Amino acid sequence: MKKTAALKAPAEAPIAAGEPDKRRFADQAYDTLESMISTLALRPGAPIVEAELIEHTGLGRTPTREALMRLVASGLIVQQPRRGLLVSDIRLAEHLDLLEARRVLERLIASTSARRATPQQRQDLLVCAQQMIKASEGSDLGAYMSADQALDHVNHAACRNPFAVAAVIPMAIQCRRFWYAYQHQGDMSEGARCHLALAQAIAEGEPNAAAAASDALMDYLRSYAQAVIA
Repeated sequence: MKKTAALKAPAEAPIAAGEPDKRRFADQAYDTLESMISTLALRPGAPIVEAELIEHTGLGRTPTREALMRLVASGLIVQQPRRGLLVSDIRLAEHLDLLEARRVLERLIASTSARRATPQQRQDLLVCAQQMIKASEGSDLGAYMSADQALDHVNHAACRNPFAVAAVIPMAIQCRRFWYAYQHQGDMSEGARCHLALAQAIAEGEPNAAAAASDALMDYLRSYAQAVIA
């Protein structure tokens, strides 16, 4: 019988000079455009003018274009014939379905973060949650959402599951945008309390408690969405 040659792992491609900077700039551009979409600075249905966004990010054409491509892939920006790129609409009828899917992913991320987070990440989560509490006490929606986004970044890094993170990020952005659009019916204090409970459970390294806290947060977001849709 002819012997099969042993398979060798492919050699890792060398990182080109300047590649880390390119990656960092693209991430910065993505975060900037994500914030513009979630805070309604780029409103649903608004046309995307690439030159204006390049000027706004200050990061150049390539990082901004890459960020736009990621936003198209996630459904936050859509491409329509003869109209070009547009910010996607907020679809009330689909929002509860989105929360149902997000619930499963957030539960996985929370329980995994409770097991895998570093001591610094556990501390950072608590700091972000306390910032949300402080912002809610001052009715500062901008600071609240900034701390919420920062908490997500730490939580996503802590879980070390890039597949779950890639799937949940567009949903989280849609939920922030939903909040900005219908903030008059939201309760920042309750949202902040839910995030603090989540951060505490992860910081204490309790996967089951983290999963339960994640479910409680999703329950709140669902009840809020139902009040808007009703």
